[in-house]
Amino acid sequence: MYDVIIIGSGPAGLTAAIYTTRANLKTLIIAGSKWGGQLMLTSIVENFPGFPEGIYGPDLMIAMRKQAERHGAEVIEENFTNGDFSKSGGTFKVTAGNNTYETKSVIIATGADTKWLGVPGEKEKIGRGVSSCAPCDAAFFRDKNVIVVGGGDSAMEEAIFLARFAKSVTVIHRREEFRASKIMQEKAKQNPKISFMFNSEITEILGENRVTGVKIKSPFSVIPNSFRDLASLEMLKQVQHDNKEVTWEMPIDGVFMAIGHTPNTGAFKGIDIDEQGYIVVHDHTKTNVEGVFVAGDVHDNKYQQAITAAGFGCAAALEVERWLSSRES
Repeated sequence: MYDVIIIGSGPAGLTAAIYTTRANLKTLIIAGSKWGGQLMLTSIVENFPGFPEGIYGPDLMIAMRKQAERHGAEVIEENFTNGDFSKSGGTFKVTAGNNTYETKSVIIATGADTKWLGVPGEKEKIGRGVSSCAPCDAAFFRDKNVIVVGGGDSAMEEAIFLARFAKSVTVIHRREEFRASKIMQEKAKQNPKISFMFNSEITEILGENRVTGVKIKSPFSVIPNSFRDLASLEMLKQVQHDNKEVTWEMPIDGVFMAIGHTPNTGAFKGIDIDEQGYIVVHDHTKTNVEGVFVAGDVHDNKYQQAITAAGFGCAAALEVERWLSSRES
């Protein structure tokens, strides 16, 4: 019987484990076969406190895991498959791999996955010019030309943030108009560094060791004049009128995805989620089931930073300790 089982091994889950083990709570981390969360896919992390020269994402997660294990946390690299959360405030059964574990409490810290385009050249360039976090990586693109993919508020926020560093920012959206709020659209449109391309889709990300350009499918009319001379003569021959859809290449230094996240909540039956799929939080870290707590991007659709996830992990662990103590008294 464990005092707490933590499902997830990103900054939220590992921070929670550091706190629960130091509180002398028997702790099991169900880390998953691909443990460590999204930081395992990043290069240099420069905005996590304590590392003035920055630290590689995987190195940060390895250090956090070692710290949790040093204090006594058990870690299994198995995927969570299901849990029985029907008995609020009672013993919970959690299954990972082929084994089922019993625990007095649970912290869900499974995070949220970035939505990627799924086009050729994308996956292998994550951390090499392809990113999903402007606050994390914008400084690497100082005086560079970058693209933001998306049409919602997050895309506008990414573009505005990137414009502080980049030479130019092009927002590419596959539809005729943005979904972003009017105020966010106006803020982006007022920035002279930011331009927009509608009815356009990236079909391939180019480059060998890093991003050097993209292939874009769009009506010829939306191609910026400065890039029209890059189109091949053969392509131009195919253009019968300005609305002819063509595929062309655009040189670029970086591509930022802002098309949303998918919270990893599908396996948690009985736990309330909102219309976007995020776990509903009560009183900072509690779910609708007594004894089941939540931390990190699996409920936080606003900040989605490693340091805020770690903070939520700390809070969840403290609440677990208090809840277990109240039941023993």
